[in-house]
Amino acid sequence: MSQEQGKKELTQQEVLEGIRWNEAGLLPAVVQDANTLEVLMFAYMNEESLRLSLESGQTWFWSRSRSELWHKGGTSGNTQGIISIHYDCDSDTLLVKVVPEGPACHTGETSCFFREIPLNPPVEVALDAEKDAQAANAAANLSDAQRFAVLGELERVIAEREVERPEGAYTTYLFDKGVDKILKKVGEEASETIIAAKNKDNAELRLEISDLIYHLLVLLQERKLPLDEIMEELSARHERPRRD
Repeated sequence: MSQEQGKKELTQQEVLEGIRWNEAGLLPAVVQDANTLEVLMFAYMNEESLRLSLESGQTWFWSRSRSELWHKGGTSGNTQGIISIHYDCDSDTLLVKVVPEGPACHTGETSCFFREIPLNPPVEVALDAEKDAQAANAAANLSDAQRFAVLGELERVIAEREVERPEGAYTTYLFDKGVDKILKKVGEEASETIIAAKNKDNAELRLEISDLIYHLLVLLQERKLPLDEIMEELSARHERPRRD
């Protein structure tokens, strides 16, 4: 048993009491897409914005330039539904995993980190190929449970949202509006998925399929149909003998 496994699970309040704020009372927060794992943005939180994020289920930050709180997407509609918040080994940096509702960057780009500094000299192609092979081998060694763990986590969070209905959360909005609104969103996301595929735009397709899966999970929760039953149905179909 590792040292971390031997420790008792801390309550939210105990974790917050151990956070190490910097001299300005702030904490760096890296925001990551829970589905694609792409880093979306970097911002700062203070105690109040972290509290609002935990209570609302959406990201809130502290603007150092304006000296005020800001709700991500409060004006643009590009909100970020929080899946989890992790803190690092020094308790002085946050990793916030989210389901984004639209682009994270004010430029309209999916991520704020869309520009790249050219390397000089450039990385050798052979090294790139070796890294790709290592990444492929690592992915192949992952169990199905690890690969699709985010689906179970997302299903759990959606179920909590339905019960707790945190104010300002997009999932709360969907449940409040009811099944007709949820079905409308499923239809919209399915149509946008088709368009992205027809346009042969894999970057857009990745985003649209992620949105579609999220709204399908909301629909399953509204109908009280567990994701496990869908997986069982798929498994049963896979096991059926093939017809000649």
